[in-house]
Amino acid sequence: MSEAGADLLQQLEDILESDPLIDEVGFIHPSQFDLLNEESGISGNSSDEAISQATKRTASSEGCSKQKNKNFWNKDHKLGISTSILLPLYKAAKLAFMTAFKQYKMCGDQSNEVGNCLPASSSCDDLQSILMRHSRSLLLLSCDFMTAWNCRKLVVSKEKQHSMLLDELHLSALVLSHSPKSEQAWNHRRWVIKSMSAHCSNFKDLLRKESELVEKIAERSKMNYRAWNHRCWLISYMARDQVLHELKKSRSWAAMHVADNCCFHYRSRLLLKIMEESSGSEKNVSSGNKTDINQAWKDELDWNETLIRRYVGREALWLHRRFLSMYWINNFLSDSGGTSYNSKQTNRNSNYFDPFLENELCLIDSCITVEDNEFADFEAQAVYAASYMLWLKVQVPEPLGNDLRAKIRAMDLKSLLDNSNQERFSLFNHFLS
Repeated sequence: MSEAGADLLQQLEDILESDPLIDEVGFIHPSQFDLLNEESGISGNSSDEAISQATKRTASSEGCSKQKNKNFWNKDHKLGISTSILLPLYKAAKLAFMTAFKQYKMCGDQSNEVGNCLPASSSCDDLQSILMRHSRSLLLLSCDFMTAWNCRKLVVSKEKQHSMLLDELHLSALVLSHSPKSEQAWNHRRWVIKSMSAHCSNFKDLLRKESELVEKIAERSKMNYRAWNHRCWLISYMARDQVLHELKKSRSWAAMHVADNCCFHYRSRLLLKIMEESSGSEKNVSSGNKTDINQAWKDELDWNETLIRRYVGREALWLHRRFLSMYWINNFLSDSGGTSYNSKQTNRNSNYFDPFLENELCLIDSCITVEDNEFADFEAQAVYAASYMLWLKVQVPEPLGNDLRAKIRAMDLKSLLDNSNQERFSLFNHFLS
């Protein structure tokens, strides 16, 4: 390890130790340090207290100290690392971690031959502290270094301390502040939460904060599948009241991000969770409870229709409507035994399904007309509406499907066919066959 790299690593670790409340890490160009100092009210020749403590240990001259203050920026629990030092800092952190990890494994080995190789002053506790310190620095610089994540799991599993689990949540949140799509960081959080699930007294509050973290990250990182997948995973630990709260709370976010399918997928998982709990205790489900479930689905359909009419040409809204319609079709039309419908059963189901079908055809009819050729959104809206109509045609079973096809043929699709390109012509022409 070079002396310069070791010096930089020491500074970074001292800053992290002196300010344990750091909640965001970023990598910034050296030219931005003066601007950051001006905006935060720090003079160019002075340094933050944490950085001053770090540089005093390694810098003997004022000029050297000023230069080192150009490598790190720490203010208001935010940490900036200069991009000019990333390579030597990473090399030093990796070497320090691998050395500490090797010594830690040797310490855990009960063989006398291996034990005699350890320095007399070394102890497992000291090596463990050094290992956790170096692995933290390494993961902030290289978030997908799986060996570092696994070694932290090894140490935490052995100690079984609640405070260490909380530290792991804090570290992974730091990593996600600059790498919000890090699969390893999200996996580590799931491992920590699973470890805490059986012994955490305020686990419900932990789930709430975790859900809020995902929403905060999703606001900065659009279309973040990994973050939303993590939020979907949390649903398996939620009680019914918390699921209903999440369903209500996520509506406003989804309404402001109608192009992000991830949030609508999350809402579909929440609705499925409600259904699973009801079907799991079907004998104890009252008719009123089942009515509430149906009403929740109808409210979601109405809200989705409002968004479709308000935000033209958003595919995520139409995909979510397919999910909602599938439940409605399966709930009122599907035969659990797989047999054909008799007339009495069909009439009973039609009383529920006909209003739904009429509403869907009315929505499609209003969206399938291209009102303005200047903007592609209107054409996209017509394509999504036509695709949804084709999907409905396939999903609705006989004999109600015949009525649906008759109503589709009665719709005026000629203008859509005339304005469609060759690739879509065959799709739309299918409705007229």
